Amino acid sequence: MATSANPLHFFGIRHHGPGCTRSLLQALEQLQPDCLLVEGPPEGESLLPMLQHADLQPPVAMLVYVQDSPAHAAFYPYAEFSPEWQALQWAARQGVATRFIDLPQTHRMALDMAEQERRRAEAAAADAADAGADAADEGQDADADTGSDSDTGSDSVAAAADGSQLQSNAAEALDRDDTTQSVPAADLAVDPSAPSPQDWHDPLDLLAEAAGYPDGESWWNRMVEERGDGATLFEGIAEAMTVVRAELPNEVRGERHAQREALREAWMRQCMREAVKAGHQRIAVVCGAWHVPALQAQVTAKADAATLKGLPKAKVQATWAPWTYRNLCSSSGYGAGVDSPGWYEHLWRCSEPVPESLLQPAPAADPARASTQRTVGWLARVAHLLRSKDLDCSSAHIIEATRLAESLAALRGHASPGLPELDEAIVTVISMGEHTPLRLIERELSVGDRIGGVPADVPQVPLQRDIEQQQKSLRLKPEAAAKVLALDLRKDTDRERSHFLHRLRLLGIEWGSVTTDQQRNRGTFRESWQLQWEPELAVRIIEASRYGGTLVQAAAAKVRQALTPETPLPELAKTIDDALLADLPHLVDALMHDLADRSASTGDVSQLMQALPPLANVLRYGSVRQTDTQALATVIDSMALRAAIGLPLACMALDEDAARHMQATVLQAHEALRLRDADEPREAWFGALRSIAMGDAGAALLRGAACRLLLDAHRLDSEAVATQLGRNLSLGVPPLDAAAWLDGFLNRQALVLLHDDAIWGAVDAWLAQLGETQFTQILPLVRRSFSAFSNHDRQSLGEKARRGQGSAAVAAASAGATGAAGAAGDGNDGAWNEARAVLAIPVLDQLLGLNLPAQPLTRLQEAQP
Repeated sequence: MATSANPLHFFGIRHHGPGCTRSLLQALEQLQPDCLLVEGPPEGESLLPMLQHADLQPPVAMLVYVQDSPAHAAFYPYAEFSPEWQALQWAARQGVATRFIDLPQTHRMALDMAEQERRRAEAAAADAADAGADAADEGQDADADTGSDSDTGSDSVAAAADGSQLQSNAAEALDRDDTTQSVPAADLAVDPSAPSPQDWHDPLDLLAEAAGYPDGESWWNRMVEERGDGATLFEGIAEAMTVVRAELPNEVRGERHAQREALREAWMRQCMREAVKAGHQRIAVVCGAWHVPALQAQVTAKADAATLKGLPKAKVQATWAPWTYRNLCSSSGYGAGVDSPGWYEHLWRCSEPVPESLLQPAPAADPARASTQRTVGWLARVAHLLRSKDLDCSSAHIIEATRLAESLAALRGHASPGLPELDEAIVTVISMGEHTPLRLIERELSVGDRIGGVPADVPQVPLQRDIEQQQKSLRLKPEAAAKVLALDLRKDTDRERSHFLHRLRLLGIEWGSVTTDQQRNRGTFRESWQLQWEPELAVRIIEASRYGGTLVQAAAAKVRQALTPETPLPELAKTIDDALLADLPHLVDALMHDLADRSASTGDVSQLMQALPPLANVLRYGSVRQTDTQALATVIDSMALRAAIGLPLACMALDEDAARHMQATVLQAHEALRLRDADEPREAWFGALRSIAMGDAGAALLRGAACRLLLDAHRLDSEAVATQLGRNLSLGVPPLDAAAWLDGFLNRQALVLLHDDAIWGAVDAWLAQLGETQFTQILPLVRRSFSAFSNHDRQSLGEKARRGQGSAAVAAASAGATGAAGAAGDGNDGAWNEARAVLAIPVLDQLLGLNLPAQPLTRLQEAQP
């Protein structure tokens, strides 16, 4: 802590730890400091008066960004259980002077931008050197030394930018002592001297290994966050961090990281000296535990001033922005993130209240009772969640799960169950060994979906500034009245407007929606939007600011966050379509790579076919939107070939509902491939359809649909189709299968019956040969097929049946049914028998739904001999 001669008291915490928070509040109550120094951005001190605002609800983040370049931004998130948040709230209530002491972002961002410019200059010089080498000797590979792509300079820079961003994210994840979550610049490369994520180990892992824990996260949770040891906790943390820093100094993580940490800690020490010089007697220093040994070190003011000399500056602004527990997770890439913020919130809310002062100590709490209440409270939330999803979870489940969790904790030497014990108890008792419900619990409870709120009068966030700038440049003035905006995508300004509105939609900012303008939407280069500005959209912009500081950056980040390895291929393909409409080329490249990998490994033919229509739509409009679709065409061809190979097998052993779903999927994929119009996938596709149509293994509905598609594409002539009709509508085929085949073949279109006499005659012959029982059985199915025809088509079919138009094919098809009557009756030798034809009129009336008048039918029948 501090000696009598030293007014500084150090409290090394882990950011977003409820155990640290409880202990810190107890220590502050005991110390009663007159000055609070917190690791945070000095630019955020102007926001401290809003801490007591009723609308400022955590999780929130201090957002600091460069005024002229909003893409350079950093977030300082706080949750309800964050030590810094509770310390700031305590100081605000007590009226204690508060200062942020981290290195100002005005210097940090200026350093980052300078490094970014240096990297750009190096990349440009390398590209120029490669171009010169290619011009001197085209036979040599200029990339042999540089390892870059040899196509174009812009492609090389883009590839380097993507790789740098991935490395930068990896490096950020290693920095657990920094509470900042930066928005990475795409072309700011990672320190080449930094270790790879595989070589670097969390410092807490060393302590965990010594204590017998699997990792540093579980060790810290058990030893700190799930306990509340008061002020004595921080002495142990400082001692542990001193030992760890001796084993893993900052230099281990690379030269750039070491330089940055040296600047930060030098600035913190300077702020501490200023607080002492101001005359404060009890100064509480709240910082990341990693920094405590460095802040306690004996470093002269002159040395720190020399370290900080000549720092560049950038003009920055700060504001509050909503945050979410999902972004607070370490899995989001946040270096100081935690694994289970929802669990940490539960721990915080289940903790005993801190006494107001030492004069009124809190009553002693029963640790066993508190532990049981915490366990039962968590399992009660689990039960509520499972029941809301219609999953079984009774009171008996909760009781037995509580007993099992407490028993596991006792066997492992723990005073109370932690999240691992609770998860094991849930899997064993409630979900009966199934881990699927546990994933739901982790997503909804352990992590949670809580989002914070900020007051309406907060300063503007950079995303809102970027949106307003684009509105002005594109001359899109927000208006309360609804209006239709017609765009001509052949014009640059209208095309940029379309990109802007599609990006807003990706962020969930529904300022406009695509609509149909009958007068102006003729042609693929036309697009109409229904625009109407609502006051709530300003709040949505602030909420979306957590994804990035610019519209392009935020839209891409939200799309990437929404996608998971389990995202279906059709949804991924639709996302590519959306990203292309929004003109996000870097996102499209990443999604195309994901799509190619996923489609190459999946065996789900249905998903492959469902993914084709949105991709074909991109090809259709690519030329209008000036989109490079060559890579997309390659992916479509590959997916079409895989779908064609697996289609015959996928059409087997399907019930009626599955067959109808597959029929719709096949028809959509067929239309998509028609738009693609490439030889190899087209031939493979028609080969698969022929295999289905000519075989017997596929569902009857799909065999009929395949036959119809081949007929429409002129891959089967009328004679071949008539042969298939005779085979699939013969007496040996079950009537229900025959009706299903006919339904698939007709495909809700009557033209083939109206204009092809051979097919008309085959269907007529099939109906004529059915017995009464069979006809009654298939009648509902056939009527369902015919009901999809338009009224005009049904009327034309009825007139054709009434006139007896059948040509030679009809006569031949009906000869077997009418020959006996002709020979025994009027001696017309196969001529049309009107007496028998009249008998069929009521049946046709019922079958086709013609609703013919009853009296003319009766008179017609009575007139026959």
